[in-house]
Amino acid sequence: MTLGSVPFCAPATAAPVPPTTTPVTDHCPHRVDTPPPVDESEVVAPGEPTPTPLTVPETPVGGEQLAACGVVADPAVGPIPPALTSAGWLVADLDTGEVIAAKDPHGRYRPASTIKVLLALVALDELDLDTVITPTAAEWSTEGDSCGMGPGGRYTNRDLLTGLVMVSGNDCANALARQLGGVDTALDKMNERAHALGALDTRAASPSGLDAPGMSSSPYDLALIFREAMHNSTFRSMIGMREYRFPGYPRRPDVPGDTDHPAYQMHTSNQLLLEGYPGMIGGKTGYTDDARKTYVGVTERSGRQIMVVEMFGLTVGTNSYWDQTKALFDYGFRAPEGATVGDLVTASQASAGAPTTPTVAPSPTATPRTASATGTDEPTRWSVRLLIGLVAALVSVLLLLVAMRLFSRR
Repeated sequence: MTLGSVPFCAPATAAPVPPTTTPVTDHCPHRVDTPPPVDESEVVAPGEPTPTPLTVPETPVGGEQLAACGVVADPAVGPIPPALTSAGWLVADLDTGEVIAAKDPHGRYRPASTIKVLLALVALDELDLDTVITPTAAEWSTEGDSCGMGPGGRYTNRDLLTGLVMVSGNDCANALARQLGGVDTALDKMNERAHALGALDTRAASPSGLDAPGMSSSPYDLALIFREAMHNSTFRSMIGMREYRFPGYPRRPDVPGDTDHPAYQMHTSNQLLLEGYPGMIGGKTGYTDDARKTYVGVTERSGRQIMVVEMFGLTVGTNSYWDQTKALFDYGFRAPEGATVGDLVTASQASAGAPTTPTVAPSPTATPRTASATGTDEPTRWSVRLLIGLVAALVSVLLLLVAMRLFSRR
């Protein structure tokens, strides 16, 4: 008889702690598509088309330096925190939109429940928070994290949105999606909103963030989406709640011995908010087997707001994922204002026309280019032609003035 892989009668020994290693992404393994799934949650249903990878923009959104797949940072800020287990991460100034540092910023990873922020944006735009709904059986029995909805319960959209961002309720996500026109329509609206924000690495394939074929986002995109959400005062209030009284539901007469299910005190899944991490405003957690750990959150100190995004992460041995998050926040606050390797574009900049020409992923040996202060490392052919044209025009004007002066002396 065995207990795991150790014989039951063997003396207990401490399991070896695996070394903490930072995933190597310099060779751009996720430039085009997400890491391979570990289970069958993304198997395409019979008769359904297999989603194709999203187009990779010819010019990276946010600046040339963000084309790099390894760590991108200003050396003047100091060393990157050690032992980070996320394959992709990003640190940015929420107010200015300056990206302070990142690792594989446009690498494509599964967002897990952080995609609920995008659903919240759409719901806040379209739904009345005071509308009351009764969930369907498919909604209150949804797999995974739950707000605790039940049959016959009555919930406002404010309840649903609060549960969505506080405890990552998949039941709340599906109830909101139904009101947005159903899952397919809700996904269309979420993806339209992502594209409008310039989040071109993002494709929502389930409203809740549960793994589904084609699901994709990136550290850069999650930063864009969360920054937009933080501009909404209702979202900002909800994401910052430590607890909320979520409604219950009546006894089920078809279940022998069942009793009424009273309202309960819901607590946030954001551990940094629960423990009172200094300046923590709010954040959204996520986890699936394929996505691993994901997180996006904002902390404020001395009037400065720093945002951290982590994707495809792990807790290894005693190396807590929350400790890694704190280290990235501390790194961001150490950075002097103006230290930047790129920018989070605004919705208006994105609507002006982000390039979407397909391009091949950089080769494993390619060295990322470093952008100059003007956003490019070399003049384009058009800029050279323009310079030559201006010089020629200036010479022509000078010759005309000399000729006129000589003519007037005759």
